[in-house]
Amino acid sequence: MKIGIIICDRYRSCGGGKCLRAMRNREGAFSIYPKDAPLEVAGYTSCGGCPGGNVEYVPAEMIKNGAEAIHLATGMLVGYPPCPRVGYFKKFIEEKYKIPVITGTHPIPMNYFITHSKLGTWSNPHWKELLKPVLQDDEMKLAYD
Repeated sequence: MKIGIIICDRYRSCGGGKCLRAMRNREGAFSIYPKDAPLEVAGYTSCGGCPGGNVEYVPAEMIKNGAEAIHLATGMLVGYPPCPRVGYFKKFIEEKYKIPVITGTHPIPMNYFITHSKLGTWSNPHWKELLKPVLQDDEMKLAYD
């Protein structure tokens, strides 16, 4: 299975360590893939900055390189503020490119979970749905701090 990963441009210099660790260990949003099945990154890039210009065309490149699913990185969900377009990006890519889009990569780190919980950032049902793939137990949240 090959996947693409799109990260928030605020984190464009991110080395992808948490995403790649989660992929290797099948944690967070990568827990949907069997541990014994090979998983390969077919593309890794940023959204291109607000309002997400790369989202319009980068999935096509990932698909040409064999991507069968695209992950919108956890950074889009936990940044300050979280990306207000992440739900739209998911819908757009799935509709235009007919490929599954998973919101998140690595589990949400505990420090982000605590801060956003106090702020009430994720209190509406829209966010609850987007966060499902990366909300794990406290032990896992701490492991990704």
